[in-house]
Amino acid sequence: MDHWPKGFTDASRESALASGGVLPTNVSATADCDIPAYLHDTYHWAYLSRTGVSLFDNPVIVSAILWGNYGSLKKIAISEFKAGQKVLQPACVYGNLSTQLGRFLGPDGQLDVTDVAPIQVANCKRKVDGMSQVRVWQADAASPAGGPYDAVCCFFLLHEMPDDYKHTVVDALLNCVVPGGKVVFVDYHKPHWAHPLKPLMSLIFDTLEPFAKGLWRNKVPDLATNPGRFKWRTETYFGGLYQKTVALLPPAGSAD
Repeated sequence: MDHWPKGFTDASRESALASGGVLPTNVSATADCDIPAYLHDTYHWAYLSRTGVSLFDNPVIVSAILWGNYGSLKKIAISEFKAGQKVLQPACVYGNLSTQLGRFLGPDGQLDVTDVAPIQVANCKRKVDGMSQVRVWQADAASPAGGPYDAVCCFFLLHEMPDDYKHTVVDALLNCVVPGGKVVFVDYHKPHWAHPLKPLMSLIFDTLEPFAKGLWRNKVPDLATNPGRFKWRTETYFGGLYQKTVALLPPAGSAD
């Protein structure tokens, strides 16, 4: 491998090398990355507590939070990938995205799921148990390891980060794909001015998701330091409340 997961132990590294350089199934390193202060201060209740994990990690709950759009947004995201690819998912996310994406990539593919929170890593490992094509470990999305990747699936992660962290993470994810690869961002978007849910979503964001309006103010390409390296396309859904923004890195030698 070109890179080992941050904090990957010497014993596990030696075991992986002995098996041809492949990480053990569903590996979870004891990483030395710290949980960002914003995550602990703002989202402890949702992502860092056992109560939060038990309550929110349910596709029915996730669908309710997304106004019934969870299933369609998963399909929209997964449609960007191909069986057999090596894909990074830089947050464990609640629901069954990881299992469905792993199955879609198939036994010849590879899905690496990382998260900065140990409780999320442990929970995701439980969900993908027995899926040899899925590996899980602790890492910060701002410094992903295990690449390079054919593609990245960034699913409802950016809205949870302060704007400066959004910039760092977008750059990090863009930098870990191979020529011809893509980074897929599925997340919130500024809805149409007449959207009936816009006032309520504004209140929810102000109360519970204080960084989400960063995606109302900024387009995803504007969060990249060098967006011109990529070809960008954006589609919006549900009256503009959600978006899929794809950054495609042209193949080597491409005239574009």
